[in-house]
Amino acid sequence: MVIEDLTRGKLNDLKLKANKARILTLEMLFEAGSGHTAGSLGMADIFTAFYFHILKHDPKNPEWNERDRLILSNGHICPIRYTAMAMSGYFNEEELKTLRKLNSRLQGHPHRTSLPGLETTSGPLGEGLSQGIGIALAAKLDGKDYQTYVLTSDGEHEEGNTWEAAMFTGKNKLNNLTQIIDRNNIQIDGKTEDVMPLEPLKDKYLSFGWEVFEVNGNDITAFVDILKQSGNVSDKPVCIIARTTPGKGVSFMENDYNWHGKPPNKEELEKALQELKSLEENLKQN
Repeated sequence: MVIEDLTRGKLNDLKLKANKARILTLEMLFEAGSGHTAGSLGMADIFTAFYFHILKHDPKNPEWNERDRLILSNGHICPIRYTAMAMSGYFNEEELKTLRKLNSRLQGHPHRTSLPGLETTSGPLGEGLSQGIGIALAAKLDGKDYQTYVLTSDGEHEEGNTWEAAMFTGKNKLNNLTQIIDRNNIQIDGKTEDVMPLEPLKDKYLSFGWEVFEVNGNDITAFVDILKQSGNVSDKPVCIIARTTPGKGVSFMENDYNWHGKPPNKEELEKALQELKSLEENLKQN
């Protein structure tokens, strides 16, 4: 895994792209009239970092055999993945307006055979890590050096199959697999620690034989640095607990679990876009 250092100019460009991704995502959720807002906005920085700096991929050749594999387990936040894919050239940004519409390639959960560039189909929570295991094992059997990244949610860690996969990964020392947990502390019914406490999350993964890092998932520099640091781990899988703010960038959405699974109405969209466009102007002045 070779990840380049971030220059000041590249970092500001990534911040602008993440901000644009939030704008496009809100507009597509409004157009769809349904979908998941909080997690999508919270993961905008990480998806931007992946598609525009970290991943070894080719939007013009989505099936390139040497590409890194990015698995989205918590498929309900696919709007932000679709946005990052469109922005990086997998398809036209206009297609984002078809989210969740009849016959659209952009389904409410990612469907692998509908859209080139998706590695797996997701929907039922807790399956992504097991899917990533299969892909990482295949890479080893085929003698390939691509990296498998699995994005999971904290809420889906209430699913037992996630922990079976975690044990298997540690036992088999899959050092070509990196899991990023979106630790935003919310799920559809409230706070994770109220619904089903997960802490001490780091200690649990350490006990299963993983190397574990923690990072602010909304700090692009910190996230890239942690991934670079994790590249020095050669004898075990890596788990990065990325602490993110659900609804990041929109003040009235941040840390409010009620935005987990609802889109903005027209008034809310206009208010949110005003905040994000103000931030965009500030970033352009840097």
